[in-house]
Amino acid sequence: GYNGSLPVITGVEEISGAMPEGFSLGQNYPNPFNPATTIEFSLVQGGFVSLKVYDLLGKEVADLVGEDRPAGSYRVRFDARELTSGTYFYTLRSGGLAETKRMLLVK
Repeated sequence: GYNGSLPVITGVEEISGAMPEGFSLGQNYPNPFNPATTIEFSLVQGGFVSLKVYDLLGKEVADLVGEDRPAGSYRVRFDARELTSGTYFYTLRSGGLAETKRMLLVK
């Protein structure tokens, strides 16, 4: 669980509409951001999904998603007000696939 030092997540929202054509991780927006940003991802098959944020040293700083989700497109809001300015990486993993993007927090 959270010990109070990790950013607060406001939840995962399913985006209704067409079924995704594949596994994909979108670039966060806005980017650079302060203090919150939105990340979208798509799953072509359901299963356990992990979306985590890491700092430049590879240390996990936020655990945004870690649960079973059906196929579909999702939007996650990430509030990084507890983190320091700098570059972060976020990685989506599901069904043996993984994709990583980078984002910039500017305070």
